[in-house]
Amino acid sequence: MSLKRFGVSLEDHLLEALDKYVDSNGFANRSQAIRFLVEKNVAEQKWQCNQIVAGTVIIIYDMEKKEISSKIMLIQQNYADVILSSSQYYINKNFCLHVATVMGAAFRLTELSDRLTTIKGIKHGKLVMSRAD
Repeated sequence: MSLKRFGVSLEDHLLEALDKYVDSNGFANRSQAIRFLVEKNVAEQKWQCNQIVAGTVIIIYDMEKKEISSKIMLIQQNYADVILSSSQYYINKNFCLHVATVMGAAFRLTELSDRLTTIKGIKHGKLVMSRAD
C-alpha cells in the first residue's frame, strides 16, 4: 500500500457540500469521505462494461400512485432477457418494496436500474451487483 499526501483545492460551495456529506454520513473526516467517494466511483466504472454480473434492483414506491406499477411492468418487459424474477412486498398500507433479481451484462443491468429508479414517484431505488463469471 502506498500513501501519498497532496493538497486538493475546492471551491467554497463544494467544500460546504463535502462537509455536509461528511456529517450526514458519519465519516471521521473529509479524507475518509473523499476516499470512499473515489473508491465508489472506481467500482461503479467497472460495472459499465460487458462483464456478466448478478444482483438485485430494489425500489420502494407509494402504492397510491397506480401509474408507477404499470411503468415498472412496461420497463421490465423490455429487459426480460436479464430479469430472473420479480417480486413485490407490501411493507405497510402505503408502500411497496419491489425486488427484481437480475443477471447479465453489467451495462444492461445498470441501464435497467436507471430506468426503474428514475420513474417519477419512486421513493428509493438501488442496484446491487456482483460478478457472476
